[in-house]
Amino acid sequence: MPSRNLNIILLTFCFSLLCYLTHRRAKPAMLVGDALDLIHHHYVDPIDEERLLTAAMNGMTSILDQNCEYIPLDAYASFQDSMSQEFAGIGIYVEQPDVTKPVRVVTPLVGSPALRAGMMPGDEIVEIDGEDVAKLSLKEVSARLKGPIGTIVYVVVRRNGEDGDGRDGDGQDGDAQELSLSIDRSTIELESVIGDYRDENNNWVYRLQDDPSIAYVRLTSFGEKTDGELRTVLERLNNDFRGLVLDLRGNSGGLLYAAVDICDMFLDRGRIVSTRIRGGKVYDEFDAQTGTLVKIDKPVAVLIDGNSASASEIVAACLQDHQRAVVVGTRSYGKGTVQNILPLQYGRSALRLTVARYYRPSGKNIHRVIDAKPEDEWGVTPDPKMEVSLDENTLEKLSKRWREASYPSLAAASELQLHSDEASDKPTSEKKGVQADGIPEGGLSLDPVLRRAVEAIDADRAIDDEPSIDTVPAAA
Repeated sequence: MPSRNLNIILLTFCFSLLCYLTHRRAKPAMLVGDALDLIHHHYVDPIDEERLLTAAMNGMTSILDQNCEYIPLDAYASFQDSMSQEFAGIGIYVEQPDVTKPVRVVTPLVGSPALRAGMMPGDEIVEIDGEDVAKLSLKEVSARLKGPIGTIVYVVVRRNGEDGDGRDGDGQDGDAQELSLSIDRSTIELESVIGDYRDENNNWVYRLQDDPSIAYVRLTSFGEKTDGELRTVLERLNNDFRGLVLDLRGNSGGLLYAAVDICDMFLDRGRIVSTRIRGGKVYDEFDAQTGTLVKIDKPVAVLIDGNSASASEIVAACLQDHQRAVVVGTRSYGKGTVQNILPLQYGRSALRLTVARYYRPSGKNIHRVIDAKPEDEWGVTPDPKMEVSLDENTLEKLSKRWREASYPSLAAASELQLHSDEASDKPTSEKKGVQADGIPEGGLSLDPVLRRAVEAIDADRAIDDEPSIDTVPAAA
């Protein structure tokens, strides 16, 4: 057979195989496309195609684990902002508890354009750039506030009474006033590494207010800038502390690489975490590099709770397995899976898909499956005698303290309420977050988990300070 004919046969075979494989992959997509087309043409009422597509994608991901999801067009930008820890806007948190009422400001962020312009907690946003937005949804108002960096947005807010809740200082109905604000849009950076309290200049202090010899760092997430933020904090502390508390309570995780880099700040050798893909095959292994930011002889305590998950569990498990830190609090959530964000529609939406599971340095499992039992192996459990839980009253006070430390505008609003209470006949015991002498409660006096952590640090130091008794071999 002529070689030319053989080449033609081979090319035909390859082309036929390619068509067959493409058909096998396209067949399910054709089924979904046909269904969408039939609904579009024959359903009794008109329906938005984007909503149909979102429902179809949600249906596919619903049979996967709970961490897989379709991120539609209107949510993908916000998701990217949370990971990059920055967005273009005016720097406020907003809410809309009642959809029949205007969107309300929870608080402006520290140093934000909104704060500089005079926006306050409780302000209702009624007009943006001359458009009445009093009846718009939270999503619509947020979209109008965002825009290119350097542009100006004109906002009219309605401020109710003297304390922002619709009543004046005497508890009577206050007169609402409308204020016009001119606000420059800017890059708003979301901090993920915070301290115990703020100083007079609203800068975080990374030491306990009740005991400055203990360094205190709380991580709220693991984003693209978290490891850099923490590195800066630790370099400024310069190991000038008798112990360090790393608070991961309420931290639902984030980027795997951020967790790995943070573990490396405390370890100079050893496995940090490993990941395994389909079939249990080891896909990647991460090891600590030589050198640390925190001296090896400095005691460390890691605080966790039932909402500490993913990257938080990587850090807690790693430092626990290497006996580099004592873990205090309650058992963690148990999310030991790695998700990749796979762009769809040319980057306008995405699929959040579980691609691997990660394992502790000891090789133990972290992930909690749906039917897992308490006695099964999952999550991170506090060290012996270090399990401490919070009752509802303490948790409420602690959450309030964290919020007001993070957002001083909320603390100012609380101060107005406190003055109102003092002017009324309310007993001191009803003034939340305030001791009998009127001084705000500090972390150590308020938080039993933090107290136990400091006790563990001191116990570790006491052991290190004991003189060692070495057996000296006799001369021969």
